[in-house]
Amino acid sequence: MGEAAQGFRYVERADGTVVITHHGRVASTLRGGRAAQFLAEVGDDPQLTMARWTGNYRRGNERTARLHPRNRG
Repeated sequence: MGEAAQGFRYVERADGTVVITHHGRVASTLRGGRAAQFLAEVGDDPQLTMARWTGNYRRGNERTARLHPRNRG
């Protein structure tokens, strides 16, 4: 497995909204059921969980995968 994601933080606001930031920039805002589900999941490995929820966990291989013959067309 690759290196663990780093640089993620989250803040739970009074209205129940969860804001996830990556190196100080807002990466995702979760509300309602999605926020509750995230909070239930975040305990085990917070950095990896936040990376998954923001879609920021798969970096570096997108171009290679897109050019693979089975992914064309």
